[in-house]
Amino acid sequence: MSDKPMKASELRKLDDAKLRERLEELSAELMKLRFQKATMQLANPARIRQVKREIARIKTILNERRRAEAANG
Repeated sequence: MSDKPMKASELRKLDDAKLRERLEELSAELMKLRFQKATMQLANPARIRQVKREIARIKTILNERRRAEAANG
């Protein structure tokens, strides 16, 4: 888990399996960050926002691909 979020263009280069794997990693990280926030141990509060945005990017890309696949057949 790196602190630097991936850009949408970098995420688009990954296949669906890798995106889902990354999504799982980020979801787990977000849960840990929320727990750290609740226990007042969070070192970098901005990381929550970064993780949430990257999760949204991945979900958007997966949804775009799903819709394109459904439209094409």
